[in-house]
Amino acid sequence: MTRILAIETSTELASAAVLADGQIFTRELSGVQTHSQGILPTIQSLLAEAGIALADCDAIAFGCGPGAFTGIRTACGIVQGLAYGAGLPVLPVVSLQAMAQAALEQTAEGEFVCILDARMSEVYWAQYRFTDAHWETVSEPALASMDEVFASLSGVMMLRDLRFVLGNGLALPEALVGNVTSIHCMPHAKQVATLGRTAFDAGNGQAAELAQPLYLRNKIALTTAERAQVKASG
Repeated sequence: MTRILAIETSTELASAAVLADGQIFTRELSGVQTHSQGILPTIQSLLAEAGIALADCDAIAFGCGPGAFTGIRTACGIVQGLAYGAGLPVLPVVSLQAMAQAALEQTAEGEFVCILDARMSEVYWAQYRFTDAHWETVSEPALASMDEVFASLSGVMMLRDLRFVLGNGLALPEALVGNVTSIHCMPHAKQVATLGRTAFDAGNGQAAELAQPLYLRNKIALTTAERAQVKASG
């Protein structure tokens, strides 16, 4: 059976998972500052619990973003090092799709709009459809304001037919509360492992040096003047 090591560090909730012999083992770390120090010992602990060595894995899956700059850079660096050393392929998984997979496991097939806080009054978002046992990307990951997200959706289909998957600290506009389905979850290595296995089985493994982050924003901080403007407008 396919064995996948997975890590997800694109948000403040870091996680690792090992999918082996029909079982999944998971660990979580909280606090972005602990990601780089904590993820390797966590991986070692998970492999020991699963009773396998890194070389026994078929591939390493990782959440490639979008998300926190430091977190996804950490993931790429760790995955490249581990995969190169063990001679394993890598499997990049979009963190927003990992949210969609988590929501699917709680509901049923359909369309999922996944939204993750990007700071600076913006969000990362994407839309996915799950039908006939496979995922389709309806809207590619993008950076936008919440207003822009809902403006782009209003002409596509009835909002009540969509499932909104929201990351920490996000809420639906008041007008939609109670009128649409919303699910709160964060990207997690468990779903990264699941999606990674699908990608591996489809022959989509990549060489270690191709492990690259998905960046949607060149600017990672507001200037003092911009922060003051945001505060004034709020």
